[in-house]
Amino acid sequence: MQFVIRSPVRSLRSGLTFALSLIIVLGTLLATVMATSAYAQALPTLGDTERDSLSPAMERKLGERIMHTIRRDRDYLDDAPVQEYLATLGNELLAAKPDARGEEQYDFFFFAVRDPTLNAFALPGGFIGVHSGLILAAQTESELASVLAHEIGHVAQRHIARMLGKQKQDALIPLASIILGALAATASPDAGMAVVMGGQGLAIQRSLDFSRQAEREADRVGLDILNKASFETTGMISFFQRLQKASRAYSDNAPPYLRSHPLTTERIADIEARIRDQRYRQHVDKLDFSLIQARVRVLQNTSVQGLIDAAAEFKRQQQEITRSAMITANYGLALVALKQDKPDKAQSFLEQARSALTSSSVTKDVVLDNLAIDIKLAAHKTNDAVNEANAARMRFPLSRGIAHQYAQTLMAAGRSQDASNYLRDQIQMYRQDRRAYKLLAEAYAAQNKQAQQHMALAEFYVLNGSLPAALEQLNIARRTSDGSFYELSIIDAREREIKAQRLEELRQEKEG
Repeated sequence: MQFVIRSPVRSLRSGLTFALSLIIVLGTLLATVMATSAYAQALPTLGDTERDSLSPAMERKLGERIMHTIRRDRDYLDDAPVQEYLATLGNELLAAKPDARGEEQYDFFFFAVRDPTLNAFALPGGFIGVHSGLILAAQTESELASVLAHEIGHVAQRHIARMLGKQKQDALIPLASIILGALAATASPDAGMAVVMGGQGLAIQRSLDFSRQAEREADRVGLDILNKASFETTGMISFFQRLQKASRAYSDNAPPYLRSHPLTTERIADIEARIRDQRYRQHVDKLDFSLIQARVRVLQNTSVQGLIDAAAEFKRQQQEITRSAMITANYGLALVALKQDKPDKAQSFLEQARSALTSSSVTKDVVLDNLAIDIKLAAHKTNDAVNEANAARMRFPLSRGIAHQYAQTLMAAGRSQDASNYLRDQIQMYRQDRRAYKLLAEAYAAQNKQAQQHMALAEFYVLNGSLPAALEQLNIARRTSDGSFYELSIIDAREREIKAQRLEELRQEKEG
């Protein structure tokens, strides 16, 4: 903001006029804040007034809206084995501390994004994302678990709601400073700017102070979760040390008061003090930890050079003498070969991985089965793929990825009717399964059932958060020639429901 002063009289008049206009703006914003506070007073008391500005239900809705955008991003890793592994690890941590789910009993969702940096983040309502670079950087499963536990701590402590509450309180500081700055500008534009910047600086500093406090709280909650879930609590220390080394060129050179997170050395010291008297506990990493790391290494960069680099790393791992390293290396090479459209070569590497697996104490693995099905499909061995997928779903009945693959193999084998019957049963059990609706639409399309195809697509778009697209699909379904009276009735009823959702969505966007 710049002030142009032409004369003392004009300066005074301009400054006062500007101040008066800002007072009007301030009054409007104060009314908004007071209205928000009044609305918040109708929410349940949580024992912390800063949290009253955002209820747990509102947090979840906000998180879902953010996820709708993330899922459309090309760097969102919509990969079943990766998501299932993160979900298994995250739910193992939550089982050790059920109260971390909060009063709304959040159904946490863990996911990965394609990004080489070491980072993870928590969204409102229990959505936790992990960068692919962090998954690869973790040297033990306890290190990765420590990151998820830390992010669970942010959700458990409701830091998003508290942050918004803090911002509501601090909003008056920069607004008041702007008005004072406008008045001060009648005498000196530099003085006016100094007052404005000073007020903004105070608000920013308070925000940073809260952020540092939130990070410490998340560390302590995460450490408690790690301990109760029988992971190595030293995993949090070793991860922070690696993070400190990776970011030394940036954060360690910044003044402490400008950090949005506490000093890494301070956090390490705090955690070391807390685990000093704890008995050391060794946690044996699951095989899937290294298999998922190999999968992420390939998926992070599927370019020609990226696959070459990944293959070189897996060949290096083949030189290690441990059985786990051999299984992982051959799995990684099989996945690289599949991405290079060499299914026969991929099958050879997979057989080596499975051979090493059978000589260990582990007799089955869902990640290996997932790849085996994909290889059969790529080789156009559809009957073999159906048999492979059917056996896998018997071994892993809770795996959504295997369930989806089984439907895919049925369609590839020309059994679209069987696929649609199977998917309808799956949707009855898993009504939020977006992928199942998409596959069901494909199965109906193969049978030329156009009305049902577009009805299934409408549900897919609803779960994706694209309500206008869902309404368009219902309109298409209504215009098809094969829709029965019963189906048309369902279309009309569903259209009314989605339109109501859309109106509510537009109202919230307008108020937001």
